[in-house]
Amino acid sequence: MRFACLGSGSEGNGLVVEAGSTRVLLDCGFGLADSIARLARLQLQASDLAGIVVTHEHSDHIGGVGRLARKHGLPVWLTAGTLAMAQDLDGVAVQVIDSHAAFAVDGLEIQPFPVPHDAREPVQYVFGDGDRRLGVLTDAGCSTPHIEAMLCGVDALVLECNHDAEMLENGPYPASLRRRVGGRFGHLENGQSAALLDKLKHERLRCVMAAHVSKKNNTPALAQRALAQVLDCADEDVRVACQTTGFDWIQV
Repeated sequence: MRFACLGSGSEGNGLVVEAGSTRVLLDCGFGLADSIARLARLQLQASDLAGIVVTHEHSDHIGGVGRLARKHGLPVWLTAGTLAMAQDLDGVAVQVIDSHAAFAVDGLEIQPFPVPHDAREPVQYVFGDGDRRLGVLTDAGCSTPHIEAMLCGVDALVLECNHDAEMLENGPYPASLRRRVGGRFGHLENGQSAALLDKLKHERLRCVMAAHVSKKNNTPALAQRALAQVLDCADEDVRVACQTTGFDWIQV
């Protein structure tokens, strides 16, 4: 199993997960032409995808899903709550999922789990091929015992490091937006992500990728430092998903 990122951040998100000949796209927050170009960087075409799996209805995650799915006849998996809030899924083959029930797309096992975020029915996912497991956690205001249980034992982890508490407090956002981002239904702060990683780290955890890093309220260096201290490695050994280029294929 391997995975790669089209881009990560408030301007758009997309992650490709591949197991054997099966590939799914997790979220698509980019325009149609941009999505095609980002897939091409990974030597992929939209026709190579088995479908799109969606976390929640915010535009940086679902904004490009409808157009890409309609253009290329791709099925879309999402929760009932996300479907109720979605704006552009007419003509799309939608599969409604239970936020607690695993499902499969060909040879790829997908386990959703609910997260605290300010959306209707948001989920994140663990992907598996029967041997290795990839955990993804972004867009969560805090960790929970259930999140920790779902991510326990994963071989690779894409982990939100959205903001630095001091930068958020002293940054350009108005007070209401600062409360939203830093609240229990907002986004994970570097220290929260590090504390969660400390609970999840184990000898089989091969890769940790910092993701959804804010351009205004964080820096890649601060995110790297927070996670590196937990992993007992050099800061530069922690990889960060970029908004513009994402990251290339990583083998789990």
